[in-house]
Amino acid sequence: MADVAAWRPAVPGIAEVFHARFTTHAYPLHTHDTWTLLIVDDGVIRYDLDRHHHGALGPAVTLLPPNVAHDGRAATSHGFRKRVLYLDTPVLGEDLIGAAVDRPSLADGLLRTRIHQLHESLASHGDALEAESRLVLVADRLRTHLGRPVSHEPKRGLADDLRDLLDARLPEALTLAEAGETLGAHPAYLVRCFGARFGLPPHRYLTGRRVDRARRLLLDGTPAADVATAAGFTDQAHLTRHFKRYLGTTPSRYAKTR
Repeated sequence: MADVAAWRPAVPGIAEVFHARFTTHAYPLHTHDTWTLLIVDDGVIRYDLDRHHHGALGPAVTLLPPNVAHDGRAATSHGFRKRVLYLDTPVLGEDLIGAAVDRPSLADGLLRTRIHQLHESLASHGDALEAESRLVLVADRLRTHLGRPVSHEPKRGLADDLRDLLDARLPEALTLAEAGETLGAHPAYLVRCFGARFGLPPHRYLTGRRVDRARRLLLDGTPAADVATAAGFTDQAHLTRHFKRYLGTTPSRYAKTR
């Protein structure tokens, strides 16, 4: 029995997203030209990496390096359900391959949560800014585990410039690549500077601004069905999900309090 979904997102650095539920399928020995970032949602996977036995299970994050042979199969007859991100090699760099071979399993609850959030962002086909920002946070934490923590000193004023750019472009979507080209900085560096300056990644800042815009539109009498697009959300469900998270109620109920 197998249930598989795969797609290529329009997010720099992510070559493929792969979700699968397997019971009897066993991967033969093979390699990838990408990093394989894996979380298990159900069951347990056993695999060999570079001739050493390993296991992947729910609480942990598994990172398999490029060009290193590995296989995979269910540890029990129950099978397993997994979500995988295939990351372009430069996202982490070839110099970390050895460290990943030595320690492919990472017991880090926050890292797993961030990977789950990245998958949700990719599955919802929301703003590229959110997925790009989440990927930077995931990659930075992986580098720390592998012994190469990011230590760039944030450039003064760059975070404020990015905030001004996000504000100016509201409610339009903005990608990190576009922001980097405009501000003359690497997209990942922009995320780090913004987080160091304001205490949250740029996509969360933008979501908060969009929720504020939606509130004002609702209180002005704009129908809830029209607010999503006007505030910069992809659709009504996208607006409702974030609106409830920020305010504890739906846009329709909020509008009725006028």
